[in-house]
Amino acid sequence: MKKIKKPSILYFGSFPPRECGIATFTKRLTTAIDKEFSPEIKSKILAINSNGTSIYNYPRKVSMQINETEIEDYLNRANEINKSQDIRLVNIQHEYGLFGGEYGEFLIPFLEIVKKPVIITMHTVLPKPDEKMKKVAQIISQKAAGIVVMNHFAKKILYENYGIKNNKISIIPHGVFHIPFPSKSHAKKKLNLSNKIIISTFGMISRDKGIEYAIEALPKVIEEHPNVLYLIIGATHPQVLKEEGEKYRNKLKKLIQKHKLKDYVKFYNRYLTDKEVVDYLKATDIYVYPILSRQQASSGSLSDAMACGCPAITTKTQYAESVINEERGRFVRFRNSKDITASLLELLGNKNLCKEMLKNTYFFTRHMTWQNVALSYFELFNKYAKIIPRKRGKLPKINLDYIKNLTDGFGMIQFANHTKPDKHSGYCLDDNARGLIACAEQYKKRKSLGLLKLIKIYLDFIEFNQKPNGKFYNFVNYHKKFIDSIESKDSFGRAIWAIGSVIGNEKLPANIQGQAQRILQKSKKWISGLNSLRAIAFAITGLGRMAIKNKNTQTIKLIRLLGDKLTKSFETHSKDSNHKWLWFENCFTYSNYKLPEALFRVYQITGEKKYLKIAEKSIKFLMSITFENKKYFSPIGQDGWYFKDGKRAYFDQQPEDAATAVETLVLAYQVTKKKQYKENAKMAFEWFLGKNHLNQMIYDEATGGSYDGLGKYSINFNQGAESSISYLLARMAIEKITE
Repeated sequence: MKKIKKPSILYFGSFPPRECGIATFTKRLTTAIDKEFSPEIKSKILAINSNGTSIYNYPRKVSMQINETEIEDYLNRANEINKSQDIRLVNIQHEYGLFGGEYGEFLIPFLEIVKKPVIITMHTVLPKPDEKMKKVAQIISQKAAGIVVMNHFAKKILYENYGIKNNKISIIPHGVFHIPFPSKSHAKKKLNLSNKIIISTFGMISRDKGIEYAIEALPKVIEEHPNVLYLIIGATHPQVLKEEGEKYRNKLKKLIQKHKLKDYVKFYNRYLTDKEVVDYLKATDIYVYPILSRQQASSGSLSDAMACGCPAITTKTQYAESVINEERGRFVRFRNSKDITASLLELLGNKNLCKEMLKNTYFFTRHMTWQNVALSYFELFNKYAKIIPRKRGKLPKINLDYIKNLTDGFGMIQFANHTKPDKHSGYCLDDNARGLIACAEQYKKRKSLGLLKLIKIYLDFIEFNQKPNGKFYNFVNYHKKFIDSIESKDSFGRAIWAIGSVIGNEKLPANIQGQAQRILQKSKKWISGLNSLRAIAFAITGLGRMAIKNKNTQTIKLIRLLGDKLTKSFETHSKDSNHKWLWFENCFTYSNYKLPEALFRVYQITGEKKYLKIAEKSIKFLMSITFENKKYFSPIGQDGWYFKDGKRAYFDQQPEDAATAVETLVLAYQVTKKKQYKENAKMAFEWFLGKNHLNQMIYDEATGGSYDGLGKYSINFNQGAESSISYLLARMAIEKITE
């Protein structure tokens, strides 16, 4: 039987080792999409070669080639694409001068022949085209299924100046590196640039970069800041080398000599790897971008600099105007070194301003990371080609680095300023309980001394917080002093959940389990008196994990007692609403999925159908609300919650709620084998991976942490303990039904 090939997307543009900006863009885009969706969706490249004389040692991903000036190649490749059953869509990376014919008009016969949907990414959109350019752009746009531009100015120009319909144009930003919040001092130390103020310009060197104006701006700056070093990073553009050699670079060198700047300006003359680019940009204090072309519609170099926390001094190009404002940089006039001098002196003279701009530029670009851009492109491709994969690609690897970063020898620190642990926020019992649950679960799969050390820290913290009467303090300040006297029922329930997870884990050493048993014995007398629904649910989860290991009659009796409290609450509230409000209380707040999960666990232990019946009724009611649009999971927002007979809040959505949904739906599938639970569990987990109303990643692969929340228009970029462990628990749970 003939093997059916998996669907593929064909990307038509330049590709490394050819050295140009479009080649870099194509590589990074396809790498990001492959990371998210391979092997279910394949990326293939149709590489265009300059003027038919260049030969490149392409990787296997390049399945076809075209010589720029050979129109026959365009026609032949179009026919090959039509015959290929696996190619579902073609994405053309369009730039004037990249394709053959006047203004790239050789694309027109190619598009006339290709029968597959075509999406064209326009990297340049000129506001005042001559008639020929306008006509070519109009024809290729008409023949494409959709157009992608990188800013709203470009979309407006296409609509107003070219007459292209708005509904055909999508805005997807230029992708950027996904790095943790940068430390300039650490980056400089790595490059032996400590004690230097680093100003840089990055990219392939050509006359339109305007670098001479940056050089001429330096003398007055150096008078006040003699530790300034200006780095001109990148090789000369291959086309420039071919046409004039190193004339422009030599001109810059003469200018450096003229102004006696040889100790203050350095060239890094080579085509950089991504790692080198990141290293230099992370060390850059101010990025100078004096480009001469007002019409530039995209810029990878400016985008990457911002993603590495570099305030920018830039001319007001079309693209710069879409990403820079007074909070992220300064605009200067074209060909004006005095403006650059003034802006440099302003920023360098105000450290607090520079520090604030660093944060603003970094966080502004989080929606532009290649992960988020890949998700946006895939959504667009799917709209026209219906290539929904059976499943997303591989799950992100389990990464405990960020959890370790939040943990010191005493416990897990509660909050973080961005990704830096806020030691003064102290410690919370809830977070350390979650940390213990996650690490104990991971220890089942992979025994390690590192995990055992974390388990011991979190277990010791819980014991430290236990009062003589067996209850627990919740908060401890950084000086290890208890700062509250109010006993949290939820925290008590989570502590029992964590302790039960340890006792029920037979792979843990006897001394760890013995310590957990001692803590439980002191607290056990309080469990039966729990009345808070979530505390009950948390406690059932821990007791259930113990009961699966050891069918202790007393434990099972306690589980049934707590389960009956939940069923009674459900019956009361659903009866009061004539069975239209199928829930345990008159509102949805936080950790909602934990309530039906508890009853699934009671059913698992007791085998009594009454618990299963209410578990299914309640979870289906909750799913009807949180999966209402059937495209993505939408947890109840904490900004108002959802009260019976009221309106539900959609924002701000919390990682804990998404994680609870994943854990519960996984368990529901394991208990019932109903496919709906499995599919919804996957959808809830993908909330972390960008399947949400903003199409943005909540899990941060660069750190291993999770952002703290999803608002209506933006993300809370802090990565605290609750959010990061919640993701980890969800990641561990989803693995159980995807392996």
